[in-house]
Amino acid sequence: MDSFDVLVIGGGPAGYVAAIRAAQLGFKTACVDAFERNGKASLGGTCLNVGCIPSKAMLDSSEKFEVMQHDFAEHGINVQGASLDIAKMLGRKNGVVDKLTGGVAYLFKKNKITSFFGLGKLVRADGDGWIVDAAGTEVRAARVIVATGSSPRALPLAPFGGHIVENSGALEFTAVPEKLGVIGAGVIGLELGSVWRRLGADVTVLEAMPGFLMAADDAIAKEGLKLFKKQGLDFHFGVNITAVEQDDSGVSVTYTEQDQEVTARFDKLIVSIGRVPHTQGLGADAVGLALDERGFVKVDQHYRTNLQNVFAIGDVIGGAMLAHKAEEEGVALAEMLAGQAGHVNYDVIPWVIYTSPEIAWAGLTEKQAKDRGLNIKTGQFPFSANGRALGHGDTRGFVKIIADAQTDKLLGVHMIGGGVSELIGEVVAIMEFGGSSEDLARTVHAHPTLSEVVKEAALATEKRALHM
Repeated sequence: MDSFDVLVIGGGPAGYVAAIRAAQLGFKTACVDAFERNGKASLGGTCLNVGCIPSKAMLDSSEKFEVMQHDFAEHGINVQGASLDIAKMLGRKNGVVDKLTGGVAYLFKKNKITSFFGLGKLVRADGDGWIVDAAGTEVRAARVIVATGSSPRALPLAPFGGHIVENSGALEFTAVPEKLGVIGAGVIGLELGSVWRRLGADVTVLEAMPGFLMAADDAIAKEGLKLFKKQGLDFHFGVNITAVEQDDSGVSVTYTEQDQEVTARFDKLIVSIGRVPHTQGLGADAVGLALDERGFVKVDQHYRTNLQNVFAIGDVIGGAMLAHKAEEEGVALAEMLAGQAGHVNYDVIPWVIYTSPEIAWAGLTEKQAKDRGLNIKTGQFPFSANGRALGHGDTRGFVKIIADAQTDKLLGVHMIGGGVSELIGEVVAIMEFGGSSEDLARTVHAHPTLSEVVKEAALATEKRALHM
């Protein structure tokens, strides 16, 4: 029987990063993962295979198509006869996925990580360690890391299949739907709805919550909704879906909105109402692994489960279901197992929505800060006053900084605009060091760059923005 110091169940961002870091630290490491694409093992989990990476590839392709149609003329570039080749677009997306998933396989070989393709199951305790069924082969592990991720939450009235899809299915449409319905106005719904709207679909978004992006800062949510509506996305909030009927040609959705019953007809329906922990096949019940009332694996602050030498990280333990959060937990846990001080600062994890414009934030919203009784100051600066944004021809949005009024410590940053997914890292880094808005304002930013908007927003917290 093969024996390992660390065995990771799950090869997504949490699992493969934990395995790599454990191997770097000198542990004999294995990873068992069941994800497959086109009948072959494919490491990287949902993120690399059917989530973060392919969706961003499609977002980029669709945005290029839209910009060419609507914005090139402003630059003196005239294009005629533009057409779509969906098959080629999907092929490019798949190529990006192949490169990255293949890259993880290469990193496993480089770090001498043993890879098992199939399900991983806790079988029984073996002294201080565990016997694990790794894709049909029993192995011994001194420590087991559960990183099995999450799965799309299904709507009971609309089970997946046929014209009703989740994120992976929405990335495989072979033709642009004429009418596309999206249930859920969260990150996934907004991104996938944006892809197909740009390519020509008439998109309707149905959301049960009474407002838009209620987890974001109010100013960002208000601006985002205005811009997305202007693009043509049709939003309906506070809806209650009462019936979903599917036939050969499409899907009919009946819902109530402001006490009015409506039935809408769609060619395709994307259901994006969140994700649930994936523990099927893990053997949790048989070995007594404790789960909470929602099915997440219970852990303490050191990612320890109720079972000795069994740990859990990533989506399967709840919290922010973000690949970068999962990766940081993988690194932190591997370092803890090596006796180091692994740590994740959950207060400054960035959130990003890769729409156009992009939305990004970290830390407290203005409302959260006030609800905590904090005395705050805010600064806001628009991209419309930025030279690089004007040169790009995209002046949508702004950056908003929230700081403590007494100490000047940065409490939150909120952005909407072109490329803000790349701008937020600067502020997160300063927040990690407990920095202030003055630190940000005094940092020299290259000119002309979009990052100058961040500096100006920090200056605006003291009402001394220079270019507004």
